[in-house]
Amino acid sequence: MKISIFWTWYVGLVTGTCLAEVGHEVVCMDIDQTKIDNLKKGIIPIYEPWLEELVIRNAKEERLQFTTDPTFAVEYADVVFNAVGTPPGPDGHADLKYVRAVAKTFAEHTSGYKIFVNKSTVPVGTGDECYAIIQEWIKERGSDARFDVVSNPEFLKEGTAIKDFMVPDRVVCGVSSDHAQGLMKEVYASFARADKPIIFTDVKSAELIKYAANSFLATKISFINEIANFAEMVGANVKDVALWIWLDQRIGPRFLHAGIGYGGSCFPKDVQALVASGEQMGYDFQIVRATEKVNAQQKTLPIAKLKKHLPDLTGKKIAIRWLAFKPKTDDVRDAPSHGVIQSLLNEWVAEVMWFDPVAMEEMKQHSPVWNDITYVETSYEALKDADALILLTEWDEFRNITLSKVKELMKGNVVVDGRNIRSREKLESMWFAYEGVGR
Repeated sequence: MKISIFWTWYVGLVTGTCLAEVGHEVVCMDIDQTKIDNLKKGIIPIYEPWLEELVIRNAKEERLQFTTDPTFAVEYADVVFNAVGTPPGPDGHADLKYVRAVAKTFAEHTSGYKIFVNKSTVPVGTGDECYAIIQEWIKERGSDARFDVVSNPEFLKEGTAIKDFMVPDRVVCGVSSDHAQGLMKEVYASFARADKPIIFTDVKSAELIKYAANSFLATKISFINEIANFAEMVGANVKDVALWIWLDQRIGPRFLHAGIGYGGSCFPKDVQALVASGEQMGYDFQIVRATEKVNAQQKTLPIAKLKKHLPDLTGKKIAIRWLAFKPKTDDVRDAPSHGVIQSLLNEWVAEVMWFDPVAMEEMKQHSPVWNDITYVETSYEALKDADALILLTEWDEFRNITLSKVKELMKGNVVVDGRNIRSREKLESMWFAYEGVGR
């Protein structure tokens, strides 16, 4: 099947590449000429394990091509996927200007019968809005083109996006016609399994499923973080508490790891968008709103824990290890590192040294112009003469690091472990002042 993808970032590039991998003929379209030129050379704009290899292989096999020509992209395809960003606006509502623009482009160039698929995370009712836009512009053209609008939300986790797409828990498609359902079955035929089905529902239900899923997962994170904060107050260990919660089959283990809050491109904006959608309809999402509040508070923990040992941070040298919101990605959007670094600078620290194996360049581009920031090229270099170390992301590297070398390099002994990576007992036995979360 011939498929076009609009926008080549996390969702669009992974979607297009994986669909090409199973034999579809895919065009990925983006208005950024530099990005498209780089993709043609096999240069990937994001860090995602295995993505580069798949892009290069499928481009070589001529199943995957890249263009900046929207006319070609629409005319080429039987199915056009919209994968543009839907960033939060000032009031928390999802900004749909890019979605509307793609719908208009589709309408201007479509002919015969095609389906327009919203892969982007969009509020309930966006499918109807896209349908109206497309219908209006087709009528304006005097065309007899026929179309359907489908909602096909993505459930990709950064760092494991290729695996998530190739071996999905489920594929959700919101459709309004048998014809559209048949085409979507053909698109995803290679991914369907007896225990991992393609789920067909109406368009509005599919739109709500994505927001409901992400808000529930965010709620699990904020829930265990509240339990962690209370456990710390009463002298309990949240890791033991969480273990026994995990073993209840009604709950399960995922997203119940205490830490310093969630970030990234999905949970923060999707939680805000669901709350904003509720307000628009006169409904108050009280639990979801509380989830957001707890998460904001949780991101302040590293500085509070650091100041238990270093009440005056003036002139101190602080090492930050890992900047992205999670391991195996370079995504720093809404990562706790932003607030931690800004708070340190507000406290007149002498120097902040930061290191991340893949997110350094992204942080330089997305952060404000900060003074007194030192970018280091190696993990150990960040520790030299540091008064304290703050761990913000759970990369496996620190689980096996030589602690004697850490001790030798650091001037001070404070370790704030925002993700409970290491054992308190082990670090304290080596005379580190250790601060974890919830224990």
